[in-house]
Amino acid sequence: MNLTRETVAIDALGRDGRYRHLRGMPGVQVDLRYAGPHNLLGRDLYSPHDCAWLHVQAAAALEQAARALAARRPELQLLVLDAARPQRVQELFWAHVRGTPMQRYFADPTRGSIHSFGMAVDLTLADHTGQELDMGTGFDDTTERSHPALEAQLLAQGQLTQAQLAHRRLLRETLQQAGWQGIGTEWWHFDFGDREAVRADWPLIV
Repeated sequence: MNLTRETVAIDALGRDGRYRHLRGMPGVQVDLRYAGPHNLLGRDLYSPHDCAWLHVQAAAALEQAARALAARRPELQLLVLDAARPQRVQELFWAHVRGTPMQRYFADPTRGSIHSFGMAVDLTLADHTGQELDMGTGFDDTTERSHPALEAQLLAQGQLTQAQLAHRRLLRETLQQAGWQGIGTEWWHFDFGDREAVRADWPLIV
C-alpha cells in the first residue's frame, strides 16, 4: 500500500463531503455486525465509532439498488451488515486469520480492503420487520456454502436449496443492476468501482 496516501479518520467522515451516512436511506436498514459481539472475533470492534458510512459514489449506487428492490419486491429491504471498515479493524482481522484457512476471506491490510475506502458493502435481504431471508448461511460463514462460485455444485449436493439460491440471486441482481460487483467466496460482499483504482486513488479510512 502507498504509505504516502491520503487518510481520513472514521470520526471525520461526517465533516467530509465525500462520504454519506447510511441511516435513514430509503429502503435500507443498518445492523453493523462488527459493532457488537455477533461476528467472527466475538466482540465489538467499532464502538464508540460510527461506521455506517460509504463514499458518496457507493452510497448513491446503494440507494439505486434499494429503489430497484422496492420496484421489484416492495415487501423487502436491504440490510447493511458492514460498510466503512477502518484500517485498524482490518489489521485486527488479519492478525486473527493470518496463516489459517480463514485467511482467504480477508484482504491483506497492506494491500487494502475495499471496505477501508468506503467502496464496499456487506448486506443481505430482510422483510420490513427486519427478519432476514434465508441465504443458506449466516454472514461471515467461512465455509464453501457461502461461495457464489460453487452454488450449482452445492445445490446438486443438497447443501443449498432452490429457495436459498433464489434469495441470493435476487440480492446479486439487485446490486449488479446498480453497478456493484460480487465476489466468488462471499454471497454478502459487493464492491463498487474498479478495485485497483480504488486502492490506488481513494483516501484510506483509519
